[in-house]
Amino acid sequence: MTARDIYLPVAAQPSVSTLVGLSQLAEVEGYERVWLPETWGRDAVTTLTSIAHGTTDVGIGTSLLNVYSRSPSLIGQTAATLQEVSDGRLRVGLGPSGPRVIEGWHGESFERPLRRTRETIDIVKQVLSGDSVEYDGDLFELSGFRLRSDPPEPAPPIDAGGLGPKAVELAGRFADGWHALLFTVDGMADRLDDFDRGVDLGDRDRASQRVTFSVPCCVLDDRERARDLTRQHLAFYVGGMGTYYRDALARQGYEETATEVFEQWTGGDRGRAIAAIDDDLLDALAVAGTPEECRDRLARFAGIDGVDAVNVSFPRAAERSDIEATVAALAP
Repeated sequence: MTARDIYLPVAAQPSVSTLVGLSQLAEVEGYERVWLPETWGRDAVTTLTSIAHGTTDVGIGTSLLNVYSRSPSLIGQTAATLQEVSDGRLRVGLGPSGPRVIEGWHGESFERPLRRTRETIDIVKQVLSGDSVEYDGDLFELSGFRLRSDPPEPAPPIDAGGLGPKAVELAGRFADGWHALLFTVDGMADRLDDFDRGVDLGDRDRASQRVTFSVPCCVLDDRERARDLTRQHLAFYVGGMGTYYRDALARQGYEETATEVFEQWTGGDRGRAIAAIDDDLLDALAVAGTPEECRDRLARFAGIDGVDAVNVSFPRAAERSDIEATVAALAP
């Protein structure tokens, strides 16, 4: 059975306690895990620590920590500590992010993102084993680091994010799972083929890996508000988050629309960018509308063969009441 998770809001929230409260709501409503992105604003580690202390059963996870702003050894230490404070409820999601974030915000060179992701996963797993880290890679040469605390038991799984074929193949080959975002049903099937190819190349056990598919959702009695909020959210990702989401949408057969949204958004005409997301594309990428129609629509994404968990995410402009209504309407 496909699990149902919550992707905590990427947009700024009034306080850490707001995010703890949403996690508590997810726990009460029966969601399996809450995932927290780390972009700007509050860091994921401190916030997830508060969530761990404020909940008892719901899993926690990072989706995603970038692999440039922290060293691999520090990510390993962080994962071990979060696993301890959450009593074994952690799952770690890692990814390269993009040059706009890494170079513009962190001042690091965005070089060899796939190789850096792969080596980071390798090193984090060594750290979590409790053994002395001895690593001779293309980007990292490490020797002698070892946890001074007991290693976590069990060690938290390490997932990888990715949109393109090679990134998804890497997740299947080296990680314990893959985090997907902004795919149609057909587009997701294509990338799952890449993931499975990686599984074969790495001689991995697919049954032990977890594919988590984040789907933008807004479920309200006010149908038009739900759809308007979600349409704006999709336009922001395609037009305002660099070229990765634009290119991912183009690969799925929407090159003309992806280009239009990107050009209008970056050119300053956000109204035209939003309008370029028509109803068919909105419904192909997201779940937006009334509770009656949306439960069936989410089931369509959850029913994709190879998807292990559907992650309910929210429009960036959604208010607290919109988020709570969506959580309740789509609760497992």
